[in-house]
Amino acid sequence: MKTLLTAALLSTTLLHADDWQPEPGFKSLFNGRDLSGWCFREKTKKDHPGPGSILEKHDGKTEATDAGRYLVKDGVIAVTFPTEMDKLTGQLYTVEEFPQNFILKLEFRASVNADSGIFIRKPQLQCRDYLVAGPYKALKRYKAQDWNQIEVIVKDGVAHCTCNGEILDAALALPTTGPIGLEGDRGVMEYRRLQLKVLE
Repeated sequence: MKTLLTAALLSTTLLHADDWQPEPGFKSLFNGRDLSGWCFREKTKKDHPGPGSILEKHDGKTEATDAGRYLVKDGVIAVTFPTEMDKLTGQLYTVEEFPQNFILKLEFRASVNADSGIFIRKPQLQCRDYLVAGPYKALKRYKAQDWNQIEVIVKDGVAHCTCNGEILDAALALPTTGPIGLEGDRGVMEYRRLQLKVLE
């Protein structure tokens, strides 16, 4: 199953390396080579203030131990969802947590009708093939099956989230600290150029 899934993923995505570097003042959350700094965490209840404790780190691995659920290739984290896997492994988090105010930037590319998400400390911002899968079907600047940029500005427990400069959520309430996470429920989602800047 793992081999077939990996082959299918590689055949349906175009993964290209580049010489990207974080913007001044930002640090990269993804080294472009493997899943170092990323982990699985315990599933927690809705009323829990943040994600659970770390279960498994993926340092040095180009695939997470979940039938190819997360695959790194040429500067991209490609995400798909094996339907037989438990939802727990459908969520990949940074080992590091971020209690400070910060700016998060990343780029994503969705396959047709793909359904994914970005966890900010714990709450999830829907990241999808928006014009088909919603919920932000009225976006004017979204580029279907191409690279788009998400920017999240976190100040005093509230996140202002945009896609290519258009507002997704103007005031997403957050807990006091937590990691950054990625999820995928349907289709293939690619993420790259994940960078974060701590605000003074």
